[in-house]
Amino acid sequence: MKTYKLYIGGKFPRTESGRYFPVHNKKGQLLANMCLASRKDFRNAVVAARKAQSGWQNATALNKGQILYRIAEMLEGRKDQFIKELEIQGYSAKKATEEVEASIDRLVYYAGWSDKY
Repeated sequence: MKTYKLYIGGKFPRTESGRYFPVHNKKGQLLANMCLASRKDFRNAVVAARKAQSGWQNATALNKGQILYRIAEMLEGRKDQFIKELEIQGYSAKKATEEVEASIDRLVYYAGWSDKY
């Protein structure tokens, strides 16, 4: 089974600790192995987030809205994939569809409000 790496600062480093934990669905089937981040990994993630924060803070409200709309469009384009992923984790087809559609709606909602104030 593949072990998924961390995502820190736009890169996919392995965990510094080398540890991982298994992720199972409701039926007990192994879905994947996830890295178990160490304190150093967490610190690196916080440092990367703080560096990125100034760029987001200085972006215009219009640009932030455009980014959120683009994320919603990308999610809409891969909707079937995300629904299938939720079904693998044990969601019913109806519940998975509702969850993905709610996520898209939420992104569009906040994108619309980003430049109103």
